[in-house]
Amino acid sequence: MSDPVFKPLPPLSTIGILGGGQLGRMMAMAAAQMGYHVHIYCPEENCPASEASKYTTTGKYDDTAALVKFAKSVDVVTYEFENIPAEPVAEITKYANVFPSPQILATSQHRVLEKQEINKMGIATAPFVPVSSVGGLHEATQKIGIPSVLKTARMGYDGKGQFMLKSVNDIEKAWEKLGGSELILEGFVDFSMEISVIVARDIKGNIQCYCPVQNIHKNHILHETIAPAPISEKLATEAENIAKKIADGLNLVGLLAIEMFVTADGILVNELAPRPHNSGHWTIDAAITNQFEQTIRAVCGLVLGNPARLCDARMLNLIGDDVDDWEKYSGEKNAKLHLYGKKETKPGRKMGHVTYLITDNR
Repeated sequence: MSDPVFKPLPPLSTIGILGGGQLGRMMAMAAAQMGYHVHIYCPEENCPASEASKYTTTGKYDDTAALVKFAKSVDVVTYEFENIPAEPVAEITKYANVFPSPQILATSQHRVLEKQEINKMGIATAPFVPVSSVGGLHEATQKIGIPSVLKTARMGYDGKGQFMLKSVNDIEKAWEKLGGSELILEGFVDFSMEISVIVARDIKGNIQCYCPVQNIHKNHILHETIAPAPISEKLATEAENIAKKIADGLNLVGLLAIEMFVTADGILVNELAPRPHNSGHWTIDAAITNQFEQTIRAVCGLVLGNPARLCDARMLNLIGDDVDDWEKYSGEKNAKLHLYGKKETKPGRKMGHVTYLITDNR
């Protein structure tokens, strides 16, 4: 439907969200606070986001007819995770504005396209080579070297769809595990820190950035985020400028999280996520405008909010049975507990998070 003149959506408009996990839940809560209704579209019944939404449709992401019906019932569509087939999403743009665009969605889903697009903007990434055969993998290791990381080009998150090559003996094992799909071999990056920047851009091209934060992983899953990242002001400015350049280069409308590596030679971009991000959860309690409200503002055509930090913060993910200690966390000073309403605890599953506000009177 893409109207060349997009007017701000008034309160009581309905925002369609593709995906029903905790990000959708927190987006729905932010939307409700601003007077909007939310319609969730998700394959799973009784998803976490449905508890905070006025409407829910249970349907598959490749069911174009169901998606079209959904799109006709809302005023704008966005998404809470990027592993949604881009083709059906492109189809529903005939019936509703979709932000970020299906083109950005498709780019972020494919590690090769993503890196190529970033490199076109003059922004550095880890060295990489697309791989489609075991012979091609052997050749790629000659170009990239070992150690290196073989990844599926599509899907894969929290360490899934990856194989670390530590010697030439790992090449056949890596192909056995991941062969048969589009792959990418990435050079091993010797980094001192992983950081991320969350950037918002509105339909008029105005941009707001959250401060760079440090991300610490455990078993390939984000464990802890420290805001702000303990880096120099020069590096922080460089990271924010990279985020702004990517947002403009992609013609973003909405929110984009950009994961980066800090190396001895500067900053390398790792991955993009066109949605709210785990590393931005601290903003709920420690920023003037949190990332979920900012998303709603951007996709509804409102003026972007102030992303300034109210205080420093540390966010701790509650993974699997970490959530069993909810009572302990709820009683800690300067701690803000957030639980996602998931009925089943599984190893590696994100069940909630705790944000510690770092204030002078701590």
